[in-house]
Amino acid sequence: MKTYSAFDNTDGGAILLGAEEDKNGILRIDYNKSSINRLKGNAMASYSDILRLWRGFKIQTEADLETHLNSFKVLFAYNSNKIENDNTTYEDTFQVFEHDRVSNYTGDVRTLTEIQNQKSAYIWMVKAVVSKQTITEGMVFELHRIITQGTYDERRVERGERPGEYKHHHYVVGINEVGAAPETVAEEIAELLDDIASTDVSTENVLTAAAYLHAKFENIHPFADGNGRTGRVLMNYFLMANNHPPLTVFDEDRTAYYRALDAFHTDQDIKPLREFIEQQVIKTWEKTWERTQQRKRSDHER
Repeated sequence: MKTYSAFDNTDGGAILLGAEEDKNGILRIDYNKSSINRLKGNAMASYSDILRLWRGFKIQTEADLETHLNSFKVLFAYNSNKIENDNTTYEDTFQVFEHDRVSNYTGDVRTLTEIQNQKSAYIWMVKAVVSKQTITEGMVFELHRIITQGTYDERRVERGERPGEYKHHHYVVGINEVGAAPETVAEEIAELLDDIASTDVSTENVLTAAAYLHAKFENIHPFADGNGRTGRVLMNYFLMANNHPPLTVFDEDRTAYYRALDAFHTDQDIKPLREFIEQQVIKTWEKTWERTQQRKRSDHER
C-alpha cells in the first residue's frame, strides 16, 4: 500500500493532507476540511490564528483595549447574562452599553440592573487588565459586588447574604449538587488563587489554567448568587492579563458549556472545558480574523 502526503503552507501553516492506495489501487484521500478551505481561499481560523491576531493589536493602554473590545463587550455581556436570565435581550444590552439607558423599557428591574452591572464590570476589567494584577481575594470580592449589586432577592438578603461577601449558607446547584460548605469557601478560594498565581503561564498552558480557574471557581460556588457571571469575567481577565484573547460563552452553546463543567465536577477532567474555551475563543473572534484576511488579500492584489 502506497502512502502520499501534501502540505498546504498558506499563511505559514503546514497542514497535512494524507492519502493511501488500497489493495485495489484506488486512491483514498483523507480530506482535511481546514486545509481544503485554505486552498480555496476560505481559511478557517485556528486558535493560533486568533492568538496572533490578538497579539498583533499590541495593546498597551486602556484606550487600545477599548478599541479592540468595542464589538466584543456587548456580545459578551448579553450572552453571559442570557445564560442565567432568559429575559435578557441583545437590544437592551446594546442600549445600556451605548446610551446608559433603555428607551421605553418594559422588562423587570432586576434584568435591567444585571445589564447595567455588566457594563460596570466591563469598565472594571479594562482598568484591571492593563495593570495585569495577580488575582487576589479582594479583586474577587470587588468584581462580585459590581456584578451583583442590587440583584440579590429578598430571601437571600433576609438570610444575611450580601454582594461582595462569601455565602453564609449552603447553596448547591446542578445535578451534581456543586458547592463548597460556607465554612470552607475562604480556604478553598485561597488555595485556588495560590495555584493560579504559581502556574507557569506559558503559551501552551494558559488555556488549561483558565479552564481550571473557571471550573474550580464554579465548583466552589463561593457566593449566594452571581457565581457564573463573576467566574466568566474573571476567566477573561486572566486570559487578557496573560496576553490571550477573551471569549464569549455563547448562550446557544450553554448545554456544551454545562457538560464541560460537569466533566470537571464529576471526574476532575479539565480537558472538555479547555477544548470548549478554545472553540469559543475562535467563535468569538473568527469574523474579526476573516476581515483581516480579506484586507490582506485585497492589499496583495493591488
